[in-house]
Amino acid sequence: MNSNPQILLDKVSKKYRLYTKRSDRLLEALMPYKQRKFTDFFAVRNVELNINKGETLGIVGRNGSGKSTLLKLVAGITVPTSGTVRVSGNVVPLLELGGGFHPELSGFDNVYYYTTLLGFSKAETLDIIERVIDFTEIGEFINQPLKTYSSGMRSRLAFSVSININPEILIVDEVLAVGDEYFKKKSLQKMNDSLNQGKPFCTFHIRRRTLRNCVPKPSCCTKARK
Repeated sequence: MNSNPQILLDKVSKKYRLYTKRSDRLLEALMPYKQRKFTDFFAVRNVELNINKGETLGIVGRNGSGKSTLLKLVAGITVPTSGTVRVSGNVVPLLELGGGFHPELSGFDNVYYYTTLLGFSKAETLDIIERVIDFTEIGEFINQPLKTYSSGMRSRLAFSVSININPEILIVDEVLAVGDEYFKKKSLQKMNDSLNQGKPFCTFHIRRRTLRNCVPKPSCCTKARK
């Protein structure tokens, strides 16, 4: 086992409080020493994960089994209740359509501001935009407001930006479930090309058909519990 993995989860758990009524949450905050009005729910419990550079891991499971929570823990979007999460390298999470994009801005402007916020120079940003436009194949829609895009077009734009900024760790949830088969195959080929070139690249995905096409490492099933 690699002593310095790119992603390490050590006995990680994430617990949420489930309330029967909305008012119970307020009462709990106002009177914390009264009888508790919630039940504990573990989205993930005692998860241990070790992923090295260049590896691809697929996570499968039923709805509500904690898959998305696990991905958010790795991405740093949420913090664990207990345990340790250690990630080495820049992480690009692709967990939902158009996440981080503004619906009133054009596709071009969204990509420009997104890459600028990630610290890319103007020259690098323009180069990325050119590659994104070529990869998405959405034509003149790149200059239209994002709110006019179909779900498939937003999926194309989001994935194209994520893959073309050369992430060290790419986290993909179900975003590729939307859109046409042509672009899905094109996206999977792009991911496989990155892996074959030996780039430090880790991909999470939870759709079984996609896993069969791009994940050489055995998948990990999780189960949420109380």
